[in-house]
Amino acid sequence: MTDTRPQPVQKLRIVFDEGEMVGPGKAELLEHIRDTGSIAAAGRAMGMSYKRAWQLVETMNAMFRAPLVVRSRGGAQGGSATLTQTGTAVLAAYRDYESAAHSAGQPHVDRLTALLRPKDRGV
Repeated sequence: MTDTRPQPVQKLRIVFDEGEMVGPGKAELLEHIRDTGSIAAAGRAMGMSYKRAWQLVETMNAMFRAPLVVRSRGGAQGGSATLTQTGTAVLAAYRDYESAAHSAGQPHVDRLTALLRPKDRGV
């Protein structure tokens, strides 16, 4: 019998209050905005509509003392979006937290994984 189970994935979300949270999806959205300079392109990269991406940006902008993303309206080429210093700081803090939590949690994940029933797909 061969165990074909993939490696466990730890996904972490920080919930500050109802409707106020930061997790892997919002962090990824911020990274795409940083890398593309566009909310629309960031949303497309994640398979979401511009409206949904913009709603998430508005939610994050309202959560923190200063906006995380600012946008400028454009002409024929469209507008652009950039992370602010606060946006860069929030993204870095979340990714640092994620890394520390994964490192600290890995021995516990390993213990849980060892207790799983083997998965056999080769029969």
